[in-house]
Amino acid sequence: MEKIVATIITIGDELLIGQVIDTNSAWMAQELNKMGVPVIRRVAVGDSWEDIWNTLDEESKKASIILITGGLGPTADDITKPLLCKYFGGNMIMHQPTLDHVTHIFETILKRPMIDRNRKQAEVPDNCRVLKNEKGTAPGMLFEKDGKIFVSLPGVPHEMKGLMKQAVLPFIANHFQTTHIEHRTLLTYGIGESFLAERIANTEEALPAHIKLAYLPNYGLVRLRLTASGFNKEALQTEISSQFEALKKAVGPYLIADKDISMEQIVGNLLIDKNATVSTAESCTGGYIAHLLTKYPGSSVFYTGSIVSYSNDIKQEILQVPSEVIAQKGAVSEATVIEMAKQCLKLMKTDYSIAVSGIMGPDGGTEDKPVGTVWIAVADKKQVKTQRLQLRYDRERNITLTAMNALNFLRMLIVDNP
Repeated sequence: MEKIVATIITIGDELLIGQVIDTNSAWMAQELNKMGVPVIRRVAVGDSWEDIWNTLDEESKKASIILITGGLGPTADDITKPLLCKYFGGNMIMHQPTLDHVTHIFETILKRPMIDRNRKQAEVPDNCRVLKNEKGTAPGMLFEKDGKIFVSLPGVPHEMKGLMKQAVLPFIANHFQTTHIEHRTLLTYGIGESFLAERIANTEEALPAHIKLAYLPNYGLVRLRLTASGFNKEALQTEISSQFEALKKAVGPYLIADKDISMEQIVGNLLIDKNATVSTAESCTGGYIAHLLTKYPGSSVFYTGSIVSYSNDIKQEILQVPSEVIAQKGAVSEATVIEMAKQCLKLMKTDYSIAVSGIMGPDGGTEDKPVGTVWIAVADKKQVKTQRLQLRYDRERNITLTAMNALNFLRMLIVDNP
């Protein structure tokens, strides 16, 4: 049985120059993957007739489903629709249902007059299936040729998603017999990608050909993802689950989660399980740890608040860090973060606290405390533990790594002291 695969083509000069970040193809690929359609290529093309035409030729040789976004607007640089009309040998016609829809949007909803440029949105090739765009004016267009489908969608993300959900994904499900795709993901911390690869080499070599292992490193974490595809869903699930258990065993003590969740979610779940709370005292991260902990609904159950003590005055006046500690040891020191963590715990009345202070760069370092020096403290009502980092990256990455290390340090405190 032939495996059904897809290609996603995104159109627009703004994508190639980095003015707009392409989030469309990532979302589309995720949705296709869920229904058993792997994406083999994602291609960005500028507003060039020749380049778009050649890309359609090339991608149709490889994929059964070609999804296209962008270039459907009312301006002169939006060339996708006339190009597709010529590519599939059609003639442009006025599609009355689309014209009625566009007219309703302008005259009833927006209270604006219709102009000829807006009317042209309702022109479509006569050999396409028109997909009504409930969220905008540019309709989607679906073409079939030689058993393959081509779908052109607006580049506006919420319009594209609406059309995908209401029309494109159901059509694919009814039109093709897709494979089943199963993923299993685990998270590791505290081991580099190359060392992890050495550790699990035998397990990776033993994987059958239809189960692939991917390494996904990011800010101290390494995700390991197993992906299997096949037509027998039950057999596939049983096999990948067995291989996943072997992988977890091989990873050993570096395993921190056996599902694809973030570090902050891991910590949040641990706190919820213990019916415990945490607060933060942040200097160098400027509230970033608080941001991570409050990203998800329900975080108010375990998170109470933060004191962003960026200046020494706030450390002394709000957190009550003794002035002599800062004078003798410095704001970036073990002694200072210990006091920050203890006072945060007391002021916020929480079960745990995190405190961080460091030099994120690019300036501010000294010979004994160079840029990237960070002190972290985590505390509960019985103890305070500290950790020193010496980071070597740019400011943004240093802040993120500090936050990740701080959250993991708290995770370890919770797990080691049940």
